[in-house]
Amino acid sequence: MNGFAHKLTPDEIRARFDTEVERFSNLETGQAAQIDAPLMMDLLTSAALSVTPNAKRVLDLGCGAGNYVLKLLHAMSTPQREQLQSVTLVDLSRPMLDRATERIRDAHPAVRIESVQADVRDFKYGEDRFDVAMAAQCLHHLREDAEWDHVFASVFRGLTPGGGFWIADSLDHEHSAVSAMMADRWGDYLENLEDRAYREWVLAHVEKEDTPRPLLWQLDRLRAAGFTKLDVLHTHSRFGAFGGVKPEA
Repeated sequence: MNGFAHKLTPDEIRARFDTEVERFSNLETGQAAQIDAPLMMDLLTSAALSVTPNAKRVLDLGCGAGNYVLKLLHAMSTPQREQLQSVTLVDLSRPMLDRATERIRDAHPAVRIESVQADVRDFKYGEDRFDVAMAAQCLHHLREDAEWDHVFASVFRGLTPGGGFWIADSLDHEHSAVSAMMADRWGDYLENLEDRAYREWVLAHVEKEDTPRPLLWQLDRLRAAGFTKLDVLHTHSRFGAFGGVKPEA
């Protein structure tokens, strides 16, 4: 029996995100339901540029409305912006992709934007195609272990040597008691952010949609895919930012 049969399908998740573009379009707050979202955007994009300062081709998986690419562009020096050639956006939602494309084009008219409506499990990553890959708040929709391994291995192949894969996402925890405690703390954050109804609305969506994995589990999987120099940039409750590098040839 499929242990994830009660979870929403990619098409059902896409249909919801098609209606929520505005919620993902605030560069100052990021995705507000995510604890420390602005800090994680800053740390992730800064780490990406620190590791690969001469990035020419960027991949953003689950791009949403484009916040992470916009943060990356803002963090770039003028020479870095001038050498950036292309940004590839991947998302289930066409309205999200359209908004991301519009915002990025306004911020950097010269860069080539490729907009791909696809599941990250199905996207054609190619080989040595990207210098930086980012994935923010999307990998928690992966289900079986093999799907995580496939995506991690595909990103690894798609990166150029020395390129980095940087993730900001929901986390589960190894011990069920710790997981429950962290879920309660996140619930309190949501309630303080808005109200009890908002807390229940977000947690209901999480129960239907999300299957996050523990941080150490993901780091082990990244290392098995070939990534080295793994670094944890930040963790708070149910969220973390981390990544690794494809070794130089």
